Amino acid sequence: MRDLQTLNVRDLWEEAARAVPENTFLIHGDEQVSYREFNRRIDQAASAWFRLGVRKGDRVAFMLGNGPEFLQCWLGLAKIGGILVAMNTRWQSAEVESFLALSEPRFALVSEQYRQVFRSAIPDGSTLEQVLTFGEAADFGALLIEPASDVPRVELEASDIISFISTSGTTGRPKAVMQTHGNYVLTGEGYASWVELQSTERIYLCLPLFHINSQAYSVMGAIAARAGIVLVERFSASRFWFDMHEYRVNVFNHIGSMLVVLMKRASTPEERGHAVRLTYGGPALPGPVREEVERRFGFTVIAGIGMSETTFGLIEPLHQVRRSGSLGTVRQHPDPRIRNEARVVDDDGRDVPTGEVGELLLRSPVQMKGYYRDPEQSANTIRNGWLHTGDLVRRDEDGYFYFIDRKKDIIRVRGENVASSEVERVLDDHQGVQEASVVGVPSELTDEDIAAFVVARPGSELNAEELIAWCRARLAPFKSPRHVWIVPSLPKTETLRTEKHRLRTEALRRLETSVPSGTDETTES
Repeated sequence: MRDLQTLNVRDLWEEAARAVPENTFLIHGDEQVSYREFNRRIDQAASAWFRLGVRKGDRVAFMLGNGPEFLQCWLGLAKIGGILVAMNTRWQSAEVESFLALSEPRFALVSEQYRQVFRSAIPDGSTLEQVLTFGEAADFGALLIEPASDVPRVELEASDIISFISTSGTTGRPKAVMQTHGNYVLTGEGYASWVELQSTERIYLCLPLFHINSQAYSVMGAIAARAGIVLVERFSASRFWFDMHEYRVNVFNHIGSMLVVLMKRASTPEERGHAVRLTYGGPALPGPVREEVERRFGFTVIAGIGMSETTFGLIEPLHQVRRSGSLGTVRQHPDPRIRNEARVVDDDGRDVPTGEVGELLLRSPVQMKGYYRDPEQSANTIRNGWLHTGDLVRRDEDGYFYFIDRKKDIIRVRGENVASSEVERVLDDHQGVQEASVVGVPSELTDEDIAAFVVARPGSELNAEELIAWCRARLAPFKSPRHVWIVPSLPKTETLRTEKHRLRTEALRRLETSVPSGTDETTES
């Protein structure tokens, strides 16, 4: 039986490269790279990092888009025990500066397109010794073409940190989640089992590589299964089905509004001429909507929930009953020694009865080491071994969980709690609505009023009064929005989650400047 204390990504990768050297690991554009060849490239990166002076535990900032160089340089860094500090490529200087000041990396690797933003953000007294680039001034690329030299094999443990993950930023300034080698190995093995990923299959990676989903599920899942990765720069609805057909994709992860966007596009022959069998992600779809997606596109949709702080959470069992709107049950690793547990508790930490709403708590060996340089928030998030997710859920008598809302997104209206997600679902059901997001704003009376930002489907004409009437016909009066603004787009993170903190700020601006409902203004994005 293997030693769980010594699990690490280097060994996971090298075992895969030895087992299936000729299997395709990476597809990017017209290039297909085998496990054997990519291992050679990773060794070149490890050697380059070592020659620069990177040693175990050193932090290296990346500000790179999705490309082979990200995977090569990250896995090379992991081989020598370096820690990836991946920057959100949408950040501006102030956001980059804040994360650099927090994470204090020794080196940085930056794409040419982000070099100006990055360099302008380096704080005074920075620990950065060198900023390397890819692109026209590819100084690190020059190092990669040198023959790999022998690199001392460092001792790696499961508890060693492999990556700082910036929290999604949907509520404000990101924190740095410390994720470990052991967590990534167990997540990859778990993911491969949950979606039954086979060595002959290909997973489509369109979510950003700075995000936990791509790093822990897609990349580690592919390595654990000895499968292939189809890597693209970003999700594009216009070329999605071309990619599915061209690259013979079998599995992809969805998040945010991806499926909604695909469903609201006109039908094409390509959307059925593919080999996709499954997509995993969230949020969970109502039963009729999921059936429509599966019927139209011809693949299975399974829902689940994980987070930067713990990649083990909930998932719908692939071969058991799937329930409308459910996130499934507590997901487990194939190794029975790895146990994942869940509770639903009230504000005082007491377990709530079946069917009642409470906060989801999770406990497993696959949890973050904490937030870097934030012991207070770390202790507040993980208490007595239980990770407080901030998600409000209910659990039925068979152990299936249903997401209600983020705890901080509950809107208090006239003494009643309103889940923003419930109002959003009703708005999304309107045939003229592309997507909607709901936030709470201060009320003239007491508590809060509900404000909705709505994007119309192409060719549709919407007005605020119509949407308010639509909601009032389907919701209790206190749940219907008082303010509705039709906007061209919603501000999104790179993983297509709506940035609600920006919408709250925008709603307050509109109310303070007396912008009436229905006014079509561009939101900050």
